Amino acid sequence: MTNSIQRTVRKAVIPAGGLGTRVLPATKSIPKEMLPLADKPTIHYIVEEAVQSGIGHIAIVTSPTKRAIEDYFAESPELRAALERKGDTARLEMLDQIEHMAQFSFIEQQSALGMGHAVLMAKDMVGNEPFGVLLGDDLVDHPARPCLRQLIDVYERTGASVLAVMRVPHDQISRYGVVALDPDGDLDARTHRVRDLVEKPPVEEAPSDLIIIGRYVLTPGIFAALEQTKPGSGGEIWLTDALLLLAEREPIYVYEFEGTRYDTGDPVGLLTTSLAYSLQRPDLAPGVRAYLKTLTLENAQS
Repeated sequence: MTNSIQRTVRKAVIPAGGLGTRVLPATKSIPKEMLPLADKPTIHYIVEEAVQSGIGHIAIVTSPTKRAIEDYFAESPELRAALERKGDTARLEMLDQIEHMAQFSFIEQQSALGMGHAVLMAKDMVGNEPFGVLLGDDLVDHPARPCLRQLIDVYERTGASVLAVMRVPHDQISRYGVVALDPDGDLDARTHRVRDLVEKPPVEEAPSDLIIIGRYVLTPGIFAALEQTKPGSGGEIWLTDALLLLAEREPIYVYEFEGTRYDTGDPVGLLTTSLAYSLQRPDLAPGVRAYLKTLTLENAQS
């Protein structure tokens, strides 16, 4: 990495071009990222995390069938006029907050060629700068210090790419990308240098119990690595493969983030995350709790 690369992270990329097959049939006509958690679409929380982490410019990589994402963050003259006629100032403020959260760039990924390809499509927008990547399936709840902000803090100390990781039980390891650590590369109790990355290893071959979740801060060197990465299974360009190539050229660190991670990538995860977020809302929690008190185990099993 050259000294010309700035040490402030101002931009982020949200890959949102996937088909969302694990959440069918809901995603047959609705983008997965627009499925609601409580009363907001999932992508709203992802963008909020980026903004609260200091990001001002966000590229959302979508597909031709996901116009609804762009529409959500665009100005809505008819809706605004209707709310003004009603004098609904509270909802007008909500509309303003959505429409002016950040500067957005929308990039169409014509074919679903993988997350690595989606990140590569943002190369022109990012330029020669470090940037964040936030995946829509993962939400991390830590209001005091968002997960992406935690990674940015590590980047500002090291000038190196940083991946968010967490420890999981051994029987779950084979579902994720797993990191092997440099035994002499710890910066502190939570920050470790990467020696290797292994995608979905058998439990007995896993180099650690630290899995990668969907938060990254990457140096612009990742783009050259992605351009040199050959398609893997399914003809997709895998970000993990590019990170392995990048690790041969410059250091990469992982950070054991603080907060609670929610996985919204399947129906159960989506429902339980929505429930958890609803219970955090003073306006929604009383009604949700009242309903939950009416349930019994027998009801749930019937």
